[in-house]
Amino acid sequence: MHLEGRDGRRDPGAPEVELLQTSGPPGLAELAAGKRRPPRGAGGADPSLSCPSGAAGQSSWAPAGQEFASFLTKGRSHSPLPQMSSSRSKDSCFTENTPLLRNSLQEKGSRCIPVYHPEFITADESWEDGSADWERRYLLSREVSGLSASASSEKGDLLDSPHVRLRLSKLRCCVQWLKVTGLFVFVVLCSILFSLYPDQGKLWQLLALSPLENYSVNLSSHGDSTLLQVDLAGALVASGPSRSGREERLLVELTQADTSGSRWRRPQQVTHNWTVYLNPRRSERSVMSRTFEVLGRETVSISIRASLQQTQAVPLLMAYQYLHASVEAQVTIATAILAGVYALIIFEIVHRTLAAMLGSLAALAALAVIGDRPSLTHVVEWIDFETLALLFGMMILVAIFSETGFFDYCAVKAYRLSRGRVWAMIIMLCLIAAILSAFLDNVTTMLLFTPVTIRLCEVLNLDPRQVLIAEVIFTNIGGAATAIGDPPNVIIVSNQELRKMGLDFAGFTAHMFLGICLVLLVSFPLLRLLYWNRKLYNKEPSEIVELKHEIHVWRLTAQRISPASREETAVRRLLLGKVLALEHLLTRRLHTFHRQISQEDKNWETNIQELQKKHRISDGILLAKCLTVLGFVIFMFFLNSFVPGIHLDLGWIAILGAIWLLILADIHDFEIILHRVEWATLLFFAALFVLMEALAHLHLIEYVGEQTALLIKMVPEEQRLMAAIVLVVWVSALASSLIDNIPFTATMIPVLLNLSRDPEVGLPAPPLMYALAFGACLGGNGTLIGASANVVCAGIAEQHGYGFSFMEFFRLGFPMMIVSCIVGMCYLLVAHVVVGWN
Repeated sequence: MHLEGRDGRRDPGAPEVELLQTSGPPGLAELAAGKRRPPRGAGGADPSLSCPSGAAGQSSWAPAGQEFASFLTKGRSHSPLPQMSSSRSKDSCFTENTPLLRNSLQEKGSRCIPVYHPEFITADESWEDGSADWERRYLLSREVSGLSASASSEKGDLLDSPHVRLRLSKLRCCVQWLKVTGLFVFVVLCSILFSLYPDQGKLWQLLALSPLENYSVNLSSHGDSTLLQVDLAGALVASGPSRSGREERLLVELTQADTSGSRWRRPQQVTHNWTVYLNPRRSERSVMSRTFEVLGRETVSISIRASLQQTQAVPLLMAYQYLHASVEAQVTIATAILAGVYALIIFEIVHRTLAAMLGSLAALAALAVIGDRPSLTHVVEWIDFETLALLFGMMILVAIFSETGFFDYCAVKAYRLSRGRVWAMIIMLCLIAAILSAFLDNVTTMLLFTPVTIRLCEVLNLDPRQVLIAEVIFTNIGGAATAIGDPPNVIIVSNQELRKMGLDFAGFTAHMFLGICLVLLVSFPLLRLLYWNRKLYNKEPSEIVELKHEIHVWRLTAQRISPASREETAVRRLLLGKVLALEHLLTRRLHTFHRQISQEDKNWETNIQELQKKHRISDGILLAKCLTVLGFVIFMFFLNSFVPGIHLDLGWIAILGAIWLLILADIHDFEIILHRVEWATLLFFAALFVLMEALAHLHLIEYVGEQTALLIKMVPEEQRLMAAIVLVVWVSALASSLIDNIPFTATMIPVLLNLSRDPEVGLPAPPLMYALAFGACLGGNGTLIGASANVVCAGIAEQHGYGFSFMEFFRLGFPMMIVSCIVGMCYLLVAHVVVGWN
């Protein structure tokens, strides 16, 4: 961007200010550190850049080597104010001369746009008034240009009517007011309900149980309570009895007198039994809870007896609390909250991060009302910080990695290997992503693949959204192939009871790998079928697409600058002025160009040579450092899965790798790296963890598991295994599409273990676990928030200006989920029902 005078000429000795275009969202420091343009010779001279003939005044320049803020400060103190304070709209203008638009400017000439610089504010005008006036002009121009750019020729004439525009504006304002008012009332109501009830701190009682004596206690009743929740902590295990039936156990008996009958009848006792099995490893600790229905105001007595093989006492902690809502009511409330969150995300009423936060607040308020309000410490403990640390560390690594130009280089190489064929390139990318996710975490794979895919699509004028959705779907499919590719598989293989049954790493991987290979064979033709009538190329010329993306990036950069000082306000104004100029240019081009649909490039060899000259490795030394650290981090991921002696989780490995690379890369401006971290994605995961744990406390996940077990028991014995596989696959797939598959898998494992050990059912446990793994992993493709990799990919794409909505993902992901689950279900039925591979 050049600030020029009336005649458009520059003094050779005069400095200049340039707004440099970057591949990612530009930051403030990138604007401050300008670069001097190379001298133009006679042959490469640009056309004359001039302002309108009526402009008058002097030019205002800053040295390219100075910082932008210091230039503004010096300009105010040394520039001749009387010459610059007359008629802002005529005294100065800037000429758009970015590399992206240089070709079109050479054809049509450049356009001068008035710049409302701090120096052009007169003494009679305040800084704030000038800023507000600029904001109003910018928003008005943005609204007008947006209407003219999106309308067709016929509809454009209709929308140009002031009366129609006024009605549309009033309608939008009314809808916006209703949305804000409704959400605000909802938040205030939840906040009041949450504040009316205190934290229910649990009072743990220490018990020492032995076969020689029992423990009993009488509890005071609460008249408005319908449930009593009993918690036990100690060396407990969630699985049921084994074939031998010699496990040590505790029998918890809850008794209450029933006086609801006639007054002439003697009150009868209502007894509830709960059997808890002890862990042979006394060093391991776990917490188990059970909810019992209580009747009226009668006193409740709890008796605990121990069945041990030795006389040594077993320490145990017990706590209890009354709840004010039945299980059915809690499940109904949880379902309504989950449906509300999905409605906010599907219809894009608010951002998905804010939707998850609103759902978490509503779930916490519901827990407070029923008498189970958690403390702030417990809510923080619900957050899976290992996942957040993994995301944060890998985002730092990718942010530094992008400075080397490696992603552009990989995009050109992928284009060369595909030989200009788009579908060959897409299938190759999806296959590589599926293979990598089988050995790496899905989130890590998408963090590495998303920037490469975006740059490749920009090179080929493809719509990155469609390619990214296909990639993340195959990432979730490939992650189900091994025991370390997806978190549900890790949870299943890590269970000690399942390991005793022979479900080890090798056996689990062998069963899953064969089924996932069949799923992949069907998924690739299905992907081509779903994209049959969908245009992967952008429907507009590449220069129009690049111009729209540049407008989005500059606007996003202007929004990220908080006008805390006068210098930052000046920078924000300049950015808004650039957005305004580009939007006017876009409006003219949309009226000039006809919509074109690109075709596959036949001269791909010539394009590759041009792309290789343009997209090269910019910093080879930094690239070597990044590859070294990233290779070591991936190697540690493998060792963490196979070597038990390494006491580092995935989150710790990613954090340590980020610290190493920050030291080796010698990063001084740390804020630039932090600006590229997806904070909205991290906050979304934190809110989602709280939401899912609160829904689990409302018995939603437990209710789904129990109802599944009841349906399996209703099937005749000779068809029970087939019905169990079908039910577990589809219940797991649908539940994982709606809620996080990690808590669902952790809840379903004890339910399925108890079902397999029930002598009345007699089902083998491994087929049920394989069905759970297939459903939980493949079900993540059903919706945008069904898997962590989906959210991470959407967040990175949104940061680059290519965010996709819930429905865009659903239209492709849900059919892929249905077909892949059908293939996986048929494979399990053949393997375990027909062949008997148990």
